[in-house]
Amino acid sequence: KIFSQKKRKHVTETTKIASLLLIPLFFFLLLPLLLLFLSSTSTPSLSLLPSPNKPMDTLIALVNRIQRACTVLGDHGADAALPTLWEALPSVAVVGGQSSGKSSVLESIVGRDFLPRGSGIVTRRPLVLQLHKIEQELQDYAEFLHLPKKRFTDFSMVRKEIEDETDRLTEKSKRISPVPIHLSIYSPNVVNLTLIDLPGLTKVAVEGQPESTVQDIERMIHSYVEKPNCLILAITPANQDIATSDAIKVSRQVDPSGERTFGVLTKLDLMDKGTNALDVLEGRSYRLQNPWVGIVNRSQADINRSVDMIAARRREREFFTTSPDYSHLASQMGSEYLARILSKHLESLIRVRIPRIASLINKNIDELVAEMTRLGRPVAVDAGAQLYTILELCRDFEQVFKEHLDGGRPGGDRIYGIFDHQLPAALRKLPLDRHLSLQNVRKVISEADGYQPHLIAPEQGYRRLLESSLHYFKGPAQASVDAVHFVLKELVRKSIAETQELKRFPTLQAEVAAAANEALEKFREDGRKTTIRLVEMESSYITVDFFRKLPQEVEKGKNPASSSAERYAEGHFQRIGSNVSSYVEMVSETLRNSIPKAVVHCQVREAKRSLLEHFYAQLCKKEERQLAQLLGEDSELMERRQQCAKRLELYSSARDEIEALCWSG
Repeated sequence: KIFSQKKRKHVTETTKIASLLLIPLFFFLLLPLLLLFLSSTSTPSLSLLPSPNKPMDTLIALVNRIQRACTVLGDHGADAALPTLWEALPSVAVVGGQSSGKSSVLESIVGRDFLPRGSGIVTRRPLVLQLHKIEQELQDYAEFLHLPKKRFTDFSMVRKEIEDETDRLTEKSKRISPVPIHLSIYSPNVVNLTLIDLPGLTKVAVEGQPESTVQDIERMIHSYVEKPNCLILAITPANQDIATSDAIKVSRQVDPSGERTFGVLTKLDLMDKGTNALDVLEGRSYRLQNPWVGIVNRSQADINRSVDMIAARRREREFFTTSPDYSHLASQMGSEYLARILSKHLESLIRVRIPRIASLINKNIDELVAEMTRLGRPVAVDAGAQLYTILELCRDFEQVFKEHLDGGRPGGDRIYGIFDHQLPAALRKLPLDRHLSLQNVRKVISEADGYQPHLIAPEQGYRRLLESSLHYFKGPAQASVDAVHFVLKELVRKSIAETQELKRFPTLQAEVAAAANEALEKFREDGRKTTIRLVEMESSYITVDFFRKLPQEVEKGKNPASSSAERYAEGHFQRIGSNVSSYVEMVSETLRNSIPKAVVHCQVREAKRSLLEHFYAQLCKKEERQLAQLLGEDSELMERRQQCAKRLELYSSARDEIEALCWSG
């Protein structure tokens, strides 16, 4: 029993000691996992940096896919009106004069005879040449981006397709075009590399070409090589003075430090005996940051005999290894070496540029989304959806119009200004003083009496004076109607201009404006009739109590004969004019309050309630074709939306490609 107790005590103590030892061990094992988790949740910009161990072919393939997407979706750097991704992508541009051996260099790198040949300017469109290395036992083949389902194994047909595709866009006019042709070649004899073959520099245009061809080619080449992310492959023949090289001249203009330029010296085997190009190849004649590479191409006789390109590569290697002048540089000469160093430098440039490209993509996506929102969604094709769209746009317009009237937007206060300032001012300016002058009152009263003078009060004269005086109020009443009508028309114009979506459809915009103005004309006519009726109502029934309360002309105790004598005296007519003026002032105050009510009721209220009521009734009767005509957009706007949609698709695809690359492996 004692032994058992001691044993249990010993086990307990051992367990405690083991626990104390396991705690730091557990923390030591957990620490790397914690660091890994923290690194995985770091900022997105850091995640866009590709791993240094990312395979070269993966990075170049990424740019290849984005370049192909650029061409498919219309981005080849020529359109300054839209953000471009093409110009941000690292590339290798092949530059050289005519007869510099540019085509032979490309064919030597590929190991295939596939480029068009001839006199004059043969390359008239940029050729984006994407090389893909495949397994050794597989057969070479080529694919064009514009013929995605067709595989070429006969490279003479590749040459013909380049010529046909060039003519298709340039219409056999021998002019040049900035729209590139994309050609992918899959072969076990290439490295993963993308080259852009540009038209050869020339001094004069050939027959059938525009006079501007020389300048057009220079502008096209500069548009590629002036980009800081473009490597320049400057092709110069060895039998030409380097100081007069067209390619070096262009390189010196855009890359004076020579940091991005790779000099290629061709036709070394055609130099005069006893001469060599070591001063150029070793950087003494013209120094570049990158080494010069010498190339020995097939001769014209070899081309005529269709000498195999692989055999030509072998002969090129033999030339450099056996040459007493160049044997010490043999490991750094030849088309195969050139392809390897270009691929390596292109991969390094892509690795450095990817974070900046990703940032540009995200920025341009935000800008394009904002512009697409401003341009609006595409128009539906079925009649029901089109009718709904039209009604929705009309409701938006009516809402803006109501906001102007109710004070949410400026303009409605002008109607109150008409009632509070213009109408009272117009009433004060009525020529009532002249109309109720002593001379005119005497004239009206006398004419109203006729051959038999009035007995006590000149009632007919009073009525004539009142009716003619009240007639003047029709002018201010109608002026108020017209002034409010003008304000409402102006608010309709503003509301249409401020309904952003309506701007997309000029035909619908014009129809809505016409319908709204037609309705306002109807409301103005109703307002005019109502206000005129108010004035006529005042004329048609005189308020008798007003005159009964006036002082009587003949007071008690006065002599009737003397009153009769005074009946045509000056004071008598003055009292009549004064009485009529007092009554007119009372009516003026009444109309000052009732005219605005009539105008608002007939014009403003109806404009808010039923501005487009007739338009809606007619809209429901329209056929699908007529609805489609109403939603006919401005052609420039439609084209802009299509361009933005394509460019947005390109940027979204490129972002997905980069994110997939950065998060894989």
